[in-house]
Amino acid sequence: MSRDPAQRIADVLEAIERCQRYVVALEGDAGTVEMAMDAIERNLQIIGEAVNHLPAEITDAHPDIPWPQIRGFRNILVHQYFGVAADVVRDVVETHLQPLAEALRSHITTD
Repeated sequence: MSRDPAQRIADVLEAIERCQRYVVALEGDAGTVEMAMDAIERNLQIIGEAVNHLPAEITDAHPDIPWPQIRGFRNILVHQYFGVAADVVRDVVETHLQPLAEALRSHITTD
């Protein structure tokens, strides 16, 4: 079943919110950090996959968002999972997700 752009945007926004909630757990004990990393990486994969299916009219409206890098990071998480450092994941969550959320929120229509 195909998802429309509004559903994909909702998927991204929900995954961003989860990542932002889970990133604080990266300060916990080893077991907590491991679970948080797994959860964050899964949600970053969702973001990358959903972004990959957004129409050009949405992505072209935001040239400041690094769309190819978002898609590429998803591929790294899936295919090169053994090479992703926690500090890189943290930086993505803390630095790059909020601008993405703000850009996508501008495409949400309220009825």
